[in-house]
Amino acid sequence: MNRVLNQPLGGNTMPRFGGIATMMRLPVASSAAGLDAAFIGIPLDIGTSHRPGTRFGPRQIRAESALIRPYNMATGAAPFDALQVADLGDVPINTYSLEKSLPIITDFYREVLSHGCRPLTLGGDHTIALPILRALAERHGPVAMVHVDAHADVNDDMFGERIAHGTPFRRAVEEGLLQGDKVWQIGLRGTGYAADDFDWPRQQGFTVIPAHEVWWQSLAPVMDKIRAVVGDTPCYLSFDIDGIDPSYAGGTGTPEIGGLTVPQALEIIRGCRGLNLVGCDLVEVSPPYDPSGNTALLGANLLYEMLCVLPGVPVR
Repeated sequence: MNRVLNQPLGGNTMPRFGGIATMMRLPVASSAAGLDAAFIGIPLDIGTSHRPGTRFGPRQIRAESALIRPYNMATGAAPFDALQVADLGDVPINTYSLEKSLPIITDFYREVLSHGCRPLTLGGDHTIALPILRALAERHGPVAMVHVDAHADVNDDMFGERIAHGTPFRRAVEEGLLQGDKVWQIGLRGTGYAADDFDWPRQQGFTVIPAHEVWWQSLAPVMDKIRAVVGDTPCYLSFDIDGIDPSYAGGTGTPEIGGLTVPQALEIIRGCRGLNLVGCDLVEVSPPYDPSGNTALLGANLLYEMLCVLPGVPVR
């Protein structure tokens, strides 16, 4: 019996400025049961260290996603022809407590994953990657990771706190959530306090690709190598919008000059086709610093591109 698959609400059915602002104007679901993939918002920014506002990221990304159509003209991907996709709304985090929010997030994702659903997360600051990885590792064991970011996010602490948006991958290594020799960090750059900022991940087996090493270059060869090394290992894609140069994506909390271009970002995500992606996130969009909406628009499109490379998505 053929399934009836959800489709984004078309612009000729309801004006794009009308209707309920879900991701890509998809139906809202109260459970991941029966879903192959789901968009999930985590409106959290109490882990930020500089400019706040990412708590409003999921709402603005959803609003800017109204223009995205179901068929990918560049890659031929048609995700809604094969996958049952919906918007699961937002995780009800505790806005007064980072410590209490993390288990709330992990519990939410544990339930989503129990249905075999692959989560696509709208952040929120990068702290959210840690509780998501905890849920993923419970189900799949330590995972591989493609991490796009201006920062390595491997601080031992921030203001004495071991949980913040600059610490998630240090904690993930300590908790055995990642396969260190199958972790790639792309786009790192900017100033630091010491060489250890980037040396520590290398010592864990991570492959670090600073932004300046790939200026004016295609990242397709990098993605070829990643696919060869990672193989069919369950893999997580974590994409901080500040990995992209602020000339394209200035609406974020900790911008750094000299970043990746939008075409390079698309090469990275499209190059993940063939990986066993078990989840993805797009974090650190801060609408108060994004008056034009361009950063949220970019974030929405990158999330759609992530959907297009999930296992099982046909290419015409």
